[in-house]
Amino acid sequence: MTAEVSYGRLDDDYPAYTMGRAADMLNTTQGFLRAIGEARLITPLRSPGGHRRYSRYQLRIAARARELVDAGTPIEAACRIVILEDQLEEARRINAEHRRTAEATGSS
Repeated sequence: MTAEVSYGRLDDDYPAYTMGRAADMLNTTQGFLRAIGEARLITPLRSPGGHRRYSRYQLRIAARARELVDAGTPIEAACRIVILEDQLEEARRINAEHRRTAEATGSS
């Protein structure tokens, strides 16, 4: 892993955005962010003062949920869909990694 990739992942997970800023960036309400938190789609970190803080990764997840809700999907179902999409993407990443390893070692 290169330093650039490593730092990019750290930035992706850094809780840099307040609830208000996150809602503005997503063009949604703070209530929506609370709702997807209650549905356990994302769990924002808390500042020392107890305020919710969101990472870029969490904002991407929230944006996808918002797309589904805007298309008429109930919020609980939207959250489940996003979780399954995320799990599928991770499984594909792991499979590709295994494939590369197998090709590099010459096994099939």
